[in-house]
Amino acid sequence: MTSPEELGPPLLDALDDVTNALESLADALDREDDLRALVDQVCKQVVHAIPGVDEASVTLLHAGTPFTASATSDLVTRLDGVQYRENAGPCLDAAQSGRLVRATIEEAEDRWPVFARESRAAAMGSFLSAPLFVDSEHSGAINAYARPGHGFLELDGPLLGLYTAAVEAALRSHSKYLQAAGLAAQLRGALESRAVIDQAKGVIMAAHGVTADEAFIRLAERSQQDNIKVRDLAERFIADIVQRSPRPEAE
Repeated sequence: MTSPEELGPPLLDALDDVTNALESLADALDREDDLRALVDQVCKQVVHAIPGVDEASVTLLHAGTPFTASATSDLVTRLDGVQYRENAGPCLDAAQSGRLVRATIEEAEDRWPVFARESRAAAMGSFLSAPLFVDSEHSGAINAYARPGHGFLELDGPLLGLYTAAVEAALRSHSKYLQAAGLAAQLRGALESRAVIDQAKGVIMAAHGVTADEAFIRLAERSQQDNIKVRDLAERFIADIVQRSPRPEAE
């Protein structure tokens, strides 16, 4: 039996790798707003963070349909695609069951024969997938592939699970930040739209002696006739007035 002393250093080294990967992800979160770019960062880090990983990919589900959001090579993108086509494989099992999946090529032959045949032809012999859940729109799995002779130890599963859990928390927080930023941008846009529309209404009210509601109705009717948004029509209207206004002569 392996002693705790013998397991200690490899475990500490592996935890250091996972910690370093998460620190790199935290830096990327500070710089990047594109979720796809962040997923790409995660995919690349798995190869360095988890011992024995030769290739990695990230599967995401869109309306229940899986696709590979990022991969370290075209090879694993193709193997992911075999799983999607056959609706069978470790990444789908992890994504759909919410449980970590670890399998050798021999086990894969029993569970997912078509995927196993393609994997053996591609010289991939071990598979490890951890479920990934960010929010109601973003879920899937982080997938690790190893060539024959590497394999995945029992410890590698919890390590990938630990990394995935931290990634979920980081991406979930980032997703909420982006949602809040998007809402703030929408509110700013709404306020700006209201301001320019109010300006146009004021001009119409003064020129035609109508109420604010009547002025808006005139704007809305004209926007329908011209097939243009009310805000865009109001901006154009105000710009035309400013352009036609006489400029004060220089003294």
